[in-house]
Amino acid sequence: MQSQSRGRPKKVFPGANTPEGFFSFYDYMIDPDGNMIIIIKGGPGIGKSTLIKRIGTALLDMGYDTEYACCSQDAASYDGVVVPKLGLALFDGTPPHILEPRFPGIVEHIINLGDFLNKKKLRTYRQEIVETLKEVSTLFERAFRYLKEARIIHDDWEACYFQALDLGCLNCMAEELGSDMLHGTEVSRNPGRPRHLFASAVTASGPINHLQTVIGHMSRRYILSGEPGTGKSTIVKKVAETALCHGLDVEIYHCPLDPSKTEHIVIPELEVALVSSSWPHLIDPMKDIDRIIETRQAVSDKTVAKYDSVIADSKQRFHQAFQRAIEFLKKAKQEYDKVQAIYSESMDFPAVERLGDRILGEVLELERKVREATA
Repeated sequence: MQSQSRGRPKKVFPGANTPEGFFSFYDYMIDPDGNMIIIIKGGPGIGKSTLIKRIGTALLDMGYDTEYACCSQDAASYDGVVVPKLGLALFDGTPPHILEPRFPGIVEHIINLGDFLNKKKLRTYRQEIVETLKEVSTLFERAFRYLKEARIIHDDWEACYFQALDLGCLNCMAEELGSDMLHGTEVSRNPGRPRHLFASAVTASGPINHLQTVIGHMSRRYILSGEPGTGKSTIVKKVAETALCHGLDVEIYHCPLDPSKTEHIVIPELEVALVSSSWPHLIDPMKDIDRIIETRQAVSDKTVAKYDSVIADSKQRFHQAFQRAIEFLKKAKQEYDKVQAIYSESMDFPAVERLGDRILGEVLELERKVREATA
């Protein structure tokens, strides 16, 4: 056993609901050179998330830092767990985040919980399941359209500030910030590796983030504060590119409303984070380790004042469209919960529990081998 102290949990979203539908960064969660990757197949409501949580909790209690892949459809569920020190990953491999093995039987192992379903009982609900899942798809599509409307309005909101933005000033801010964050490093012949993820998600419960589990333990945190369109994402992207050129691995966290934009970065080797503090992920600064950078200083107040009425209107319409998207995500989850309940009634959960015992045994054996090899 590694330690009597509990490990540190980290919660991220490898996938997110976006204006373009479900957007996946799942490939960045799993190390293809890992020691053990378990892919769980099966229908909804049959215990995949419970099994993932069970394995993650056991290793956390043993002192291992553990990464949880949170579900963007259901904030209370997990789609996966990764224990980097052991090279272990356990993931739900069903839609919308389909995972298939690259090295089956060697690194990846597939477990099908559907083997424990009473299929005869399940077939009596065939028509209800098919019709409900069709309705779920329709509701998700409607939610995605409202997210697209929200993004278009948000783009107009940003444009008002961009018209008043001094790009020269912004570039100087990015240069000074990068120099301070990356002090003591230099350009390397071996570029660092990016790891793309989401730190927040638009869910049926509203916007959710676990940002403190990502940055809370950093020794230095730089917080960008400013209105939409004041260059926060531009600064974060510039610093990330510089860090990669300096040979540093960088965790890059994207915006669910626009996955092409970078909201936050973490450089584990330097224990430093650069984050954007804006709705819905406002950061409470800590005096000892945080430095606040106001991007509004690069904006001409006189120029932006011309767009006050447009900005006010955009804010209102954005939040209306965003809220409508959440309403339809909530309806989709309510319908999906009906399907989960049907599958749960047809499931042999004691058999799943016994399978969980066996998997936990295999994981503990892996832990023993890794611990002895590194002793």
